[in-house]
This record gives sequence, structure tokens and C-alpha cells, in this order.
Amino acid sequence: MPRRSTSIRTNRSAKKRRLRNLRIKQGVKKTLKKFHALIAAKNIDEAKKLLSNVFSLLDKAAKKGVIHPNTASRQKSRLSLKLRKAA
Repeated sequence: MPRRSTSIRTNRSAKKRRLRNLRIKQGVKKTLKKFHALIAAKNIDEAKKLLSNVFSLLDKAAKKGVIHPNTASRQKSRLSLKLRKAA
């Protein structure tokens, strides 16, 4: 248990950041699962609509520092390739 008031505040803000990051990551994972399910079910039109949403979530997560920007870029590239192969 920290004694200094600055350490207590740091712990409090770290907890908030951790929860925010977790929420963002879970949202990205949920939409990625939805996208992969649409590709597997051959719903290409719906997958195309969802792709822009996935791109947006990945970009926001990278901008906020939840994931690395190169990771977001790599995932976007792979999703685009998967959609093109399925179409």
C-alpha cells in the first residue's frame, strides 16, 4: 500500500487507464470476431460495411496508445486481404 499521496493518485489514475484500455481492447476483439464470422458465413456485403467500423476502432485504439500503431496497420492489412480473398 503506497504511503505518499502522489503514489495513491498514480495508482488511482493507473486503474482508470487500465479499465479504459481493457474496454477498448474488448470492443476491438468483439468487432473482429463479428467480422470473421461474417467472412466465414460468406456475408461479404455486411463484412464490407463492418470493415470501416473495424478500421475506425483500430485507429482509435492506436491513437490512444492501447495498441501499437504498427499492430493496427498490420491487422487492417490482413483484414483487407481476407475480405478480398473471400470476395
